[in-house]
Amino acid sequence: MRKVVVSEFLTVDGVMQGPGGPDEDREGGFQEGGWQLPYFDEAAGAAVAKGLAQTGGLLLGRKTYEIFAAYWPNQPATDPFADILNNLPKHVASTTLPEPLKWNNSTLIHGDVAAGVAELKRQAGDDLMVIGSGNLVQTLARNDLVDEYRLMIHPLVLGTGKRLFESGGGRVPLKLTASETTGSGVLFLTYQKAD
Repeated sequence: MRKVVVSEFLTVDGVMQGPGGPDEDREGGFQEGGWQLPYFDEAAGAAVAKGLAQTGGLLLGRKTYEIFAAYWPNQPATDPFADILNNLPKHVASTTLPEPLKWNNSTLIHGDVAAGVAELKRQAGDDLMVIGSGNLVQTLARNDLVDEYRLMIHPLVLGTGKRLFESGGGRVPLKLTASETTGSGVLFLTYQKAD
């Protein structure tokens, strides 16, 4: 059975909003976009590339899908992340996006998202990775569909922004299965559900 892996850039206070650029996600008046970029060193790049290379497809919410679909197809083929992201299968949770989706290898999850993801997990193939997609992560967590969290915690507190774990999400026991620290102080933590 395939696993669902949630892979997120986070601040120490758990903010996941707008890591990649100043205009990536300004929802709620967020002005701190691009906070992750000063910490993205060679070790971080290698870890992200390794995770993507082991992925059988992406699970994305509508907002992250729209951000990625506007950016990655326009990057040069020599960009290793662009090549991987543009060619991976992408499963998108949205009730508002029209079909067909414009980004290569993208399909909508129809109907109930939790049921659709549970069906994807039963299919043969490599694990499915969630990047960004905060609302989707909340839905998956509420329905006990997240098997692993790969959290890249940056040495920064923002004090504002959307957080990965919202209050009221319930208790989820986890076990740490791997940890690594980059030269820029980013802590890579891998957690799986505790038995």
